[in-house]
Amino acid sequence: MAQLRAGRLTRRVPQLVLGLLLYGGSLGLMLRSSLGLAPWDVLHYGLMLHLPLTLGQTVVALSVLVLLLWIPLREKPGVATLANAVVVGLSLDATLALVPPIAGTAQQVVFLGAGVVLNGLATALYIGSQLGRGPRDGLMTALSRVTGRSLRLVRTGLEVSVVALGLLLGGVAGVGTILYALAIGPLTQAMLPWVIVDLDAPQGPDHATRSRERNDTTR
Repeated sequence: MAQLRAGRLTRRVPQLVLGLLLYGGSLGLMLRSSLGLAPWDVLHYGLMLHLPLTLGQTVVALSVLVLLLWIPLREKPGVATLANAVVVGLSLDATLALVPPIAGTAQQVVFLGAGVVLNGLATALYIGSQLGRGPRDGLMTALSRVTGRSLRLVRTGLEVSVVALGLLLGGVAGVGTILYALAIGPLTQAMLPWVIVDLDAPQGPDHATRSRERNDTTR
């Protein structure tokens, strides 16, 4: 409710929705490149191979499971948290339905590069709307708070773990996975100042803490 009372919803809500739609689309482009998936998508793809679900539906299902982990960690969801859990998966499936498989190294490289850059923009858009974290980002910040470890360390540990588990399940990793891991933080950090929505709400200590966490999340 505090996020909604902060105002500027006519700018923030459309920006959030656009960011989440682009996020799912960017993941679809990376998949079509066949050069490797984002770390969490390695796990999503591996799980999909063992479930009667599409890749987008698997993203939604795992988002719900991750949100359940928020409960013992006492992490509070926001508007973006709930929207992220559904919209990204739907957008991913729509992208895969609209964009056919490709062939040729040049096209693969273009799709991979476009997917990574678009994902950086999408992340900046939904974070910049200041309507809450996504399920996976919230898990990361909650674990950092509970364990006292840095966000960078927790993020690295989570992503290495999900990639390893995804590979065991048959997921696909490659040069795109490494490129994503190295580039997404700097890209998002560079784009965030362009799209972050300035709010008129008072900025108390809790807001300042959240802002620092948001910035660290994208590094």
